[in-house]
Amino acid sequence: MRLTTKGRFAVTAMIDVALRQHGGPVTLAGIADRQKISLSYLEQLFGKLRRNQLVASTRGPGGGYTLAKPLAAVSVADIISAVDEPLDATNCGGKGNCHDDHPCMTHDLWMSLNARMHEYLSSVSLEELVRRQQGSGCAGEVRSVVLKKGTPAAQRRITVMANA
Repeated sequence: MRLTTKGRFAVTAMIDVALRQHGGPVTLAGIADRQKISLSYLEQLFGKLRRNQLVASTRGPGGGYTLAKPLAAVSVADIISAVDEPLDATNCGGKGNCHDDHPCMTHDLWMSLNARMHEYLSSVSLEELVRRQQGSGCAGEVRSVVLKKGTPAAQRRITVMANA
């Protein structure tokens, strides 16, 4: 049993948004570039994350995504289940029909593992993952800069990331 790229990429992208959203909405193109994830794949993931109310989208110039909930209120389990990632160690999808329409000899073992995985991933918040990234130096320094060129309507806010 393993977590597929769908769940891993969704968690990675959510950390990226959480680290950068203070500078305004985060673009999928920016996430794709920083995390080396296909833009079309991110579009699919963020559609699901938005429908599950984990992110909010802003359209137009300067648009992108921000978190729809506080960091502490979003668990890894929330993110993984939002993108339809199955966390199931059984062969039967938990139905108990693994061996001639009956539970196999190890069915209870795998069901117990499923419960433990869900319990653990529910206990890890996005806030904790962001804090770990900020402490590791991998996140780099993120700061907002307002470019003052032309009229106030033409001013743009950009996010600049310096290497740590």
